[in-house]
Amino acid sequence: MTKDIIQTDKAPQAIGTYSQAVKVGHTVYLSGQIPLVPETMVLVEGDIAAQITRVFDNLQAVAQAAGGDFADVVKLNVFLTDLANFPIVNEIMGRYFQQPYPARAAIGVAALPKGAAVEMDAIMHLPTQEYPL
Repeated sequence: MTKDIIQTDKAPQAIGTYSQAVKVGHTVYLSGQIPLVPETMVLVEGDIAAQITRVFDNLQAVAQAAGGDFADVVKLNVFLTDLANFPIVNEIMGRYFQQPYPARAAIGVAALPKGAAVEMDAIMHLPTQEYPL
């Protein structure tokens, strides 16, 4: 099975030895996104809600570049430097996802790249295309 590298300028460019996403068959593995503004590669200004929103926007851009959207996400991992911000994640996530929601994990971490307060990664499964017999 081949793997396709997903790349879009609508999300931050990789700042290390990784790809924004990798597609293998109908599964897409989206790398972790922090709240970088794609055009400047600087953390978004504002509070934790602004950071969470920027992360969802970045993930959404990569998902769309891979040919999917948040309805195709089957697993979401959320990394927070302060788990007290988890209710804000839930509130904002409700603006981006509809039921049935993906499986999810929330993990408290000591630090994230560039001093971000939140990072998220995801796994997406694209629907198979039906072909007439």
